[in-house]
Amino acid sequence: MSSATTPRPVTTTADANTQKDAVVQKTVFSILLAISFSHLLNDTMQSLIPSSYPLLKKSLGLDFSQVGLITFCFQLTASLLQPFVGLYTDKKPQPYSLAAGMCFTLAGLILLSRAGTFPLVLVAVALVGMGSSIFHPEASRLAYLASGGRRGLAQSIFQLGGNAGAALGPLLAAHIVSPYGQSNIIWFGFFALVGIGVLLRTGAWYSHNLGQRKKKAATTITALQPGISRARVAVALVILLVLIFSKYFYMSSMSSYYMFFLIDKFHVSEKSAQMLLFVFLGSVAAGTFIGGPIGDRIGRKYVIWFSILGVAPFTLALPYANLFWTAVLSVFIGLILASAFSAILVYAQELLPGKVGLISGLFFGLAFGMGGIGAAVLGRLADRTSIQHVFHLCSFLPILGLLTAFIPDTRTQTPKN
Repeated sequence: MSSATTPRPVTTTADANTQKDAVVQKTVFSILLAISFSHLLNDTMQSLIPSSYPLLKKSLGLDFSQVGLITFCFQLTASLLQPFVGLYTDKKPQPYSLAAGMCFTLAGLILLSRAGTFPLVLVAVALVGMGSSIFHPEASRLAYLASGGRRGLAQSIFQLGGNAGAALGPLLAAHIVSPYGQSNIIWFGFFALVGIGVLLRTGAWYSHNLGQRKKKAATTITALQPGISRARVAVALVILLVLIFSKYFYMSSMSSYYMFFLIDKFHVSEKSAQMLLFVFLGSVAAGTFIGGPIGDRIGRKYVIWFSILGVAPFTLALPYANLFWTAVLSVFIGLILASAFSAILVYAQELLPGKVGLISGLFFGLAFGMGGIGAAVLGRLADRTSIQHVFHLCSFLPILGLLTAFIPDTRTQTPKN
């Protein structure tokens, strides 16, 4: 009797494990959409900082150099911690750190809404930057692990939320902050509270599935080894970091100084400039979704080629265009340039399998860091020359996309889905 009944639980357990593995190998869109939504909330709150620059510049009597230092302080804290957070969570994943990071952002927004001096503004934006440092590496890892192998698509969904939030920030600032003052920034703390609730739920899913995800990650490491020498991997990573520099230095000129450029050159109102910044950032959000899925199909190197070097004709034309064509060109620039990041990030993750957190932290950190350094340098340059001179100079940055010729094509090593 006992020998007849013994095999039954074994068979049942095997079937259950097979079913669980099958679920793990699928793309978990509910989790991807949840972290994308959280990314939207996170970056909406972050984008309030540059959107509030004209208001802060006027109310606190700041110059362009101080405006650049605000961005530098924010981007510095948002960048320096990220590789260390990613390296630590590669070894010890922290499912609930995402919600903890959002708490730092909430504290920063509350302080920013009350800050009456330049040093307090710096402390406030530093807190928001710390929240970003904690959020991005682990959220990117969660997107990678919920991808079901469709890594470019997953990263694009995750990035789409962030760029959509970055686009919404100026629009909301134009209607909520600018007309009524700095104190209204506190209302965006509600976004942080919603984000904390969503991230607690995704953290619970992550924690519950962590064991199975580790098994899948170990299998994926073997499947994704690109068969490229260490020297070529190192050279490719350096080139990718240079391309990130090119992309985000230019993006810094747009996000931090585009409104000032429009006001200076075309004498538009602050609200009109915020709306045109929204148009640009909206195109960035749309472009983000394009690069990842296309990279899954045709190879990430070609997406990187097109998105960095391909945007050069539009950036070179922008400083010479009238207001209408400036708006049109900004849409093309946003669409094309934004398609690069998902492809670059997933390409780097495939070059160094098993280091998803480290790579995500390094590249997100460099992106924020380059944005901060760019803002500080460009602000000082604008004070010494003019804001229009800054845009003429930055228009040449995408030419660095020529370096893409020196990175290997990994299409044959990337599994098809």
